Amino acid sequence: MDPAYSIVIPAYNEAQRLPATLERVLAYVSAQEWNAEIIVVNDASRDNTAEIIRRFAEKDSRLRLLENTGNRGKGYSVRSGILSARGQIVLFTDADLSSPIEEAAKLFHAIDDGADIAIGSRWLRAETQTKRQPFHRQVMGRAFNVLLRLTLGLRFKDTQCGFKAFKRSAAQAVFPLQRIDRWGFDPEILFLARRLGFRVEEVPVAWGDRGGTRIHPLTDGARTFREMLHIRWNSLTGKYGNAGLAPRAAETVPAAARGAAKRHAQGNSD
Repeated sequence: MDPAYSIVIPAYNEAQRLPATLERVLAYVSAQEWNAEIIVVNDASRDNTAEIIRRFAEKDSRLRLLENTGNRGKGYSVRSGILSARGQIVLFTDADLSSPIEEAAKLFHAIDDGADIAIGSRWLRAETQTKRQPFHRQVMGRAFNVLLRLTLGLRFKDTQCGFKAFKRSAAQAVFPLQRIDRWGFDPEILFLARRLGFRVEEVPVAWGDRGGTRIHPLTDGARTFREMLHIRWNSLTGKYGNAGLAPRAAETVPAAARGAAKRHAQGNSD
C-alpha cells in the first residue's frame, strides 16, 4: 500500500545537521501515527552525509536514500525526490528544519481543505518568525519578491520558503516540466502550477533562521534573477507547452540500486 505522506529532504554536506533532523522527523511521524516515507536526496555531498542516511535507513524502513550522479542543485534534488515519492501528499523540507516538521500539519490541513499545493510562508504573518534573517538578507528577499511580481506575476508574499506540500497529482503534473535545477526552482514550480490551473494556498508557518546558509546574496541573487527571466522566456517560447515536451529523466537513483550496480560491475571485472 502506498503511504499517505512522503517527506522529501534535499541534502548537500549536511553531516552536522542531518542526524538531529532525521531523529526529529522520524519521531514526529511516529507520534502522529502517519503512514509515511522519508526520502533524503544526497546531492553528491563531499562529507559523510550518505553514510549517515544509510545508517538511519538500516534501522528504519520508512527512510530511503536517493543519490544524484553529481552535484546538481537543490531544485534538481527536490524534483528527483518528489517524482520518486509514492505518497498521496508530498512535502519537501530543508535539511535544517528552519520550519519545524511539526508545521507540516498546517500544510496538510490546507490541502485537505481543497488546495492542490500548500506553501509555507515566513512573511504572510511575520510574527511567526522565531529568528529573523540578517537585515541585508531581508532586504534582498523583499527586492526579489517585487521582481517576481513584475516578471512572473506571482503574488505570494514568500516563494522561497523551503517548506511546500503537494497533492501527488499536482506534483506529477508540475515537476516533470521543471527546467531550473538550482535556487530559482521555487518560483518556476509556482509559475507552472498557476499556468496549469492548480490552487496554491500560502500558509503562515513558524520559521527560524538557522545560519550557515550557502546562498551568497549577490552572486546567487543575480543568478536567480537570470533564472526568473529564463522562466518568462521559456513560457514565451513554448518550452512549457505540453506538445513535444517529454518529462526530463532524473539522473538520481535509489542508493540500493546504485550499490547493486556497482557490485555487479566489480563482479564482471574480476
